[in-house]
Amino acid sequence: MSKFWVIAGDVYKKNVKSVSFAILILAPFLFGVFFWFINNVAGGSDLNKIGVYSETSEVVKAFSQMENKDYQFVTLDSENSGEKELKAEKIDAYLVLEITKEKVKGTIYAESSVGTTLQMTLQEMLNSMQRSTRATALGLSGEQVAQLDEPADFTTQKVSFASDGTMDEKADYSDIQSMVAMVATILLLVFIMTYASIIAQEIASEKGTRIMEIILSSTKAQTHYYGKLVGVLLVALTQMVIYALMFGIGWQKFKDMEMVQNVIGGLSLEKVFGPFLIFTVIFVMLGILIYSVLAALCGSLVNKAEDTAKAIVPVTYLSMAGYFIAYLMGLMDPHSAVLKVSSYIPFFSSFSMPVRLASDTATIGNGIVSVVILLVVTLVMMFLSAGLYKSNVLVYNDNGAWAALKQSWVLLKNEKKK
Repeated sequence: MSKFWVIAGDVYKKNVKSVSFAILILAPFLFGVFFWFINNVAGGSDLNKIGVYSETSEVVKAFSQMENKDYQFVTLDSENSGEKELKAEKIDAYLVLEITKEKVKGTIYAESSVGTTLQMTLQEMLNSMQRSTRATALGLSGEQVAQLDEPADFTTQKVSFASDGTMDEKADYSDIQSMVAMVATILLLVFIMTYASIIAQEIASEKGTRIMEIILSSTKAQTHYYGKLVGVLLVALTQMVIYALMFGIGWQKFKDMEMVQNVIGGLSLEKVFGPFLIFTVIFVMLGILIYSVLAALCGSLVNKAEDTAKAIVPVTYLSMAGYFIAYLMGLMDPHSAVLKVSSYIPFFSSFSMPVRLASDTATIGNGIVSVVILLVVTLVMMFLSAGLYKSNVLVYNDNGAWAALKQSWVLLKNEKKK
């Protein structure tokens, strides 16, 4: 046991003290600062001064009076003046407006692509002008037009049935729970991508230096395997604990802010999350574990550390498939049969089941069954991977990982026969 903790401790200390771990911890905050900079500092468009011309001066006046903080509209005397000012770079583009039979048509001229944002803005403004023009022709007032544009009320209401068959309304926390589930799936994908590479690299690097023969002469293969695995998982757990502490500190500091209160209102976090949050944490932890076991097995099949990226391709594809199933189906149709089936399949259930629990398309019982299946498969994989590890790390096969795995399996069966 002492050798196990020596190996685990060595892996843990080496990774926690590395620069890459510090970057991992700071990454969410660096991304936050980056997006804030993009939106608030560098998010402005260079194309913001637009000339407007129409044969009817009232049309240009009405268009220019529309409120828009992002673009400046200037009146042009003619299309020729628009061409000249565009050529002289006094304006960034010019818009020609035409109204025929109460239909508004606009054509924008620019030296380069104007981008989707400007196109959508102008389209919305032209739609508003066309609506006003047609309303005037029909003799409708502004209030009548506003009434026509007013959307219908639509709400969803969750219900439950008592033992006597009566239906009762119940609180709906699906939106908040779904948001938490989606964040959990994103974090799970990031952790898998990060730590699968680390654990595979840990094992492949020692195998590539041919030092495994010396290591296995002083300790058991299973001890070395579990030590490496636990060491990397402790690094992942450390990162999760740091994030949890930061969230707790941030929550205590910002929970009374008006913006936060507008989102959560008077909701009780215990009622909103409760068992759902517990299940989400369990699925995230088991998801990291099962993918780490798979990554360790893949890492032990390569001959040198340079092949690690190719070795963990199954981990990458499986995790991305699980993420996209949960994300796309969870948004479009939480009752999807694909989402339902995948919530019981190991490698996918860590992504899918939290989404189903968030939308109330799965019960607590379904969650327990999924957890048991995932846990059993993870333990079986762990024991099988540990059994194969001794032969894997001593097999140097140039025909690829699949050939190395088959050779290791043969060696394992032969060893059991002795």
